[in-house]
Parts: sequence; structure tokens; C-alpha cells
Amino acid sequence: MTQPTRSSTTPPLPPTTEEDVVSRLRLLRSRRVGPATYRRLLAEYGSPAQALIALPDVARAAGVTDYEICPLAVIHAELQASKAAGARLLTDHDPLYPATLRDIADAPPLVWCLGRIELLARPMIALVGARNASSLGTRMARKLAADLTDQGYVVVSGLARGIDTAAHLGALKGGTIAVQAGGVDVIYPVENTALAHDIAKDGLRLSEMALGLQPQARHFPARNRIISGLAQAVVVVEAAAKSGSLITARNALDQARDVFAVPGHPFDARAAGCNMLLRDGATLVRSAEDVIEALTPPPAPPATASVAAPARPALRNIAGLHALILSRLGSAPVAEDQLLRDLAVPAMHVAPALIDLELDGKITRQAGGLLARAV
Repeated sequence: MTQPTRSSTTPPLPPTTEEDVVSRLRLLRSRRVGPATYRRLLAEYGSPAQALIALPDVARAAGVTDYEICPLAVIHAELQASKAAGARLLTDHDPLYPATLRDIADAPPLVWCLGRIELLARPMIALVGARNASSLGTRMARKLAADLTDQGYVVVSGLARGIDTAAHLGALKGGTIAVQAGGVDVIYPVENTALAHDIAKDGLRLSEMALGLQPQARHFPARNRIISGLAQAVVVVEAAAKSGSLITARNALDQARDVFAVPGHPFDARAAGCNMLLRDGATLVRSAEDVIEALTPPPAPPATASVAAPARPALRNIAGLHALILSRLGSAPVAEDQLLRDLAVPAMHVAPALIDLELDGKITRQAGGLLARAV
């Protein structure tokens, strides 16, 4: 007796959790799909599985004829690596995903976590600074970190040498989170191997990158926006006039975070960035008490229904906007406001496109808000 065939109109069964995770990872790991594009794909097609089906056509409409989505084998290898490392995946709709990070414009849709995930539920303060820090700078960072954790804060930093290392060491017993530029299982710099293992045991290591990925220069600005995005405020302890710490501070301002800086001697190049921040309105820090006193409690959510977010351009127009931006940029830096005037496109549409291109390594952002096409 033959079995009846399933009607073509029967709705498909909902995907299992594992299938959904695979689809989300595969979508995000596909070429030219960053956080903003990922969300627009989900908004337009309703699910990661449907977005994957549509992705080649979307790419073809943007002029990419040889587009291939991320192979399943790559995703299975990442999932196997996560099991070996003991890492846990958080998606941006997971209850444990931190609300502070979810609220930023370019929040990572997925993050790998290694260690005490419950730390993400506590209030966080980022502490960053120079890699070639002075002895006084590292002592200040370690003292600030220890005192902040004594008051119930978790200290977030980037696991770099110098100020980051001192911050993690000072906060290790009270609670610290290291945001990594490469895979959560890849320790960089190698000299922080023992510290990284201690953080995985007593704190938390976190990364949006695929497991096994070695950090590259273009990954660090992306990491920095997560450091500031997690935190209620960013404290800078020693930073040169052009440094990654100032990128983190700029991100913090863009994300409506408080920015604090420890002053330094005008003749010390390692203090130039902090002194610039103070000149431009950052709050001066002498101790943890200065930070805690300046922080204001977040406003209570309104009782009324939330206002709908402004409509975003259709995904098929995003690739065209990316191409238009790249056509207007060259190796010579251009001010962002000048680019906006040249494009004659609303700033609310250009801003996420610039973030996509910066994270994809196609444009660089220089001091003073200048933009240039990556060489």
C-alpha cells in the first residue's frame, strides 16, 4: 500500500534549534554579510533559512555573479571547535544576551562565550588604554579595576598587553570580561595565555568571530565597538593621540555612553589621547569614586508602547549604496559630512552602510572623522 504524498501546500515544520543555529551562523559567515546586512535579510525574508535561499539572488542583483553562501562544512567545523573549547553561542534574541549590547546600532547578532555568562547580567564599565603603558598607568588601571569590581561592576577590556592586561588582572576576582578580536579560542597576544585561561575560569571571554580565526588588524575596530557597547561607560587610561583606545571612546560617544579619562603629563605621548578627551569634554578620573559618582542610573522604560524604528532601505538597495560610497572615496581622506553632502542620501541610511564597509575592511576611518578607501 502506497503512502499518501504530502500536499505541496502543507506548511513546513519549524526548524529545530540546531538547524536554526546552523542557518544563522551560515548566513552571518557568508561573504558580504555583516551585522546590518544580516538583520535586513532577516527582516525581509523572515527567517535565516529563507534568507539563505534568497541570498544568491540578492547578490546577483547587486552584480555579483559568482556568489556562494558559506559552506555547511565550515559551519560544522566551527560548531565542533566550539564543543572542543567549551564555548557557548548566544544569539541576539537569547535572554542572556546583554541588553546594553543589543541596543547599539551594529550589535553582533551572534557571540561565542567562554566562562561565566552570568557576568553579562551585571553592570559593566570598560577600561582601556595604551599597550606600551607606563608603570604608573598600569598601576592606575589595576587599582581602578579592583575598586570598580568592589562596587559591583564588571570590568570589560580587550585582553591586549599594557592597560588591558592590568585591568583584567585587577578585576579578575571581582568580575572581568575580555572581548577578543579573533576567535574566542585564539589567545592573542600569546604572552597573555595564562591570563586568558584565568579569565575563562573566573571571568568571561567573548567574541563575535568564528572559532579558530586569527585576529587581523581590521578585526580590532570591530572588537572595540563591542567593548564600549557592553559597558555603561568607558574609562581611558593612557592613550596616544592616534590609538585604538580613542576608537573605543568614539564608539562610546556614538553609543551614548559616558567617557572618562585619566589625565597625564603633557610631555608624555602616552597621555596625549587622554588629555585630548578631557579637552573635548570627557570626565576627569582620579579614582573609581569619580567614575561611580558621575554615572547616572539609566532612565526607566516608558510605560507607553515603544516608537517604531524608522524604515530601513530595502536590502537590494544596500549593495548599490555601498558601491556609491566606494565610488566617492579614494585613498585621500574625506570628511564624513562632506561625503554625506556629495551622496545626497539621508544620514540615517549612510551611517549603517559606513559601518558595514568599515567592518568589511573596505574603508578606513581616520582621526577627525575622516574616511578613506582602504588600499
